[in-house]
Amino acid sequence: DHYLDLVKSLGFKLTYSLETHVHADHITGGGMLRQMTQAQTAVGQQCGAETADIQLKDGDKIPLGNEFIQAIHTPGHTAGSISFLWRDRLMTGDALLINGCGRTDFQSGDAGQLYDCITQKLFTLADDTLVYPGHDYNGRRVSNIAQEKASNARLAGKSRDEFIEIMNNLNLPKPRLIDIAVPANRMCGVPEPQQG
Repeated sequence: DHYLDLVKSLGFKLTYSLETHVHADHITGGGMLRQMTQAQTAVGQQCGAETADIQLKDGDKIPLGNEFIQAIHTPGHTAGSISFLWRDRLMTGDALLINGCGRTDFQSGDAGQLYDCITQKLFTLADDTLVYPGHDYNGRRVSNIAQEKASNARLAGKSRDEFIEIMNNLNLPKPRLIDIAVPANRMCGVPEPQQG
């Protein structure tokens, strides 16, 4: 409610809810926002979130006033992961984190594909492009492409094979909410209406 109040106080209208991927660690509010504001939910078309209003492909452009937000398909963390570029700001979800990247051991993740997307798509953006990940476990909010190319612990100076080896040996526990969150998020966080 706080964010909706802020949007209203600024005289804005929420038009889109952009999802970077189907999350395994929490349930999205995208469907609820759609119910409250009529904002369209947009996801990567390979997410499996068929109830979303907009299924995005690589290069799709989402209108924002006289500008646009560009969708960049960045699979690897999940098959349907999408990053969003607006001006010099890149919202990466879990594809590229500050000094790391999202895990690749579930939801059709693929370490090689993630490496290729980051190095061939994201790291080709201007060095001063600001990187806003979906979250950071150390409370950081922003980085930039130059910093991630130079010092990202999983990517900087690593070959594709070295990256795959790192990712295949993380041995992380299964996300606690995965069995609840993934099915719910494929429904944009809103349960299907009961039939009959």
